[in-house]
Amino acid sequence: MMRSPLFLAFALAIGSAGALLSTDAAAQSTRAVRATAEASMVLTGNIDVAADGAVSGLVLDQQASIAPAIAAFVDGTIRRWQFEPTLVDGKPVAKHAPLRVRLLGRPGADGSTEVRMTSVDFSEYDDKATDAVTGNQMRPPRYPEAAFRVGAQGEVMLLVKVERDGAVADVIAEQVNMGVVAPEHAMQKMRDMLAKASISEARKWTFTPPTSGGDKGLAFWTVRVPVTFALNDKGSKQPPTPYGRWQAYIPGPRQQAPWRTTDDAAQVGTDLLPAGGVYMVDSATRGLRLLTPLAEQ
Repeated sequence: MMRSPLFLAFALAIGSAGALLSTDAAAQSTRAVRATAEASMVLTGNIDVAADGAVSGLVLDQQASIAPAIAAFVDGTIRRWQFEPTLVDGKPVAKHAPLRVRLLGRPGADGSTEVRMTSVDFSEYDDKATDAVTGNQMRPPRYPEAAFRVGAQGEVMLLVKVERDGAVADVIAEQVNMGVVAPEHAMQKMRDMLAKASISEARKWTFTPPTSGGDKGLAFWTVRVPVTFALNDKGSKQPPTPYGRWQAYIPGPRQQAPWRTTDDAAQVGTDLLPAGGVYMVDSATRGLRLLTPLAEQ
């Protein structure tokens, strides 16, 4: 039987986490693990939105690397979207923005692949902005040695409470999304290792508070900072997943920050924030706002 790229993505991810499995966990069948897993594909590009909120243009990056059926699905879906018009001085204007979308796929019993779009993001980070919190001293966390040895890979989404002097008042790991598949107790060990390393280093970070705009007078600010732990060719038995190909994606549970009074779980696209940026939560300056629910796609 021919193995699809989706099947191979699961097989690769399961194999890379084997060192963390206990005797009991190792006895679980590979089929049972795959049955609960999904594969992810993140595509990037640029989108143009007309003054009335309709999509007027779309360009996907490296389209030659994307399967034609996937590219057609993404293009057809996005061109039906409707956005809240962007206002400048009270008048609607056209908007150009970066685009990131996440597709999730699951192999069906008949050999087909069910694909759906689950997340989208249009964020931009400007480290010279004066109307938003920006990074100052932000040394990346070290890869935990134990996590490195077993091939644990993933992304930690930090929620950071920033004081008016730019120091960190508090920080939590809002979510840890893994790039390897293993039984849940092993996954939790990996999540804990990556989260603890990220939080420990983040407590030492400093930020530059906004000096203009509607957010400058707040008592504190909350920002999201994505931290990626990915093995390079020398540290991994397999090369990185090429753009436009499926890879393992196991989202972890979301945690609520104790200083937050609003429920952040409903915010879509936080799993797609580009690495290296600082992204304000509840900012007075908003980017594109999608009105079409992803659930309708």
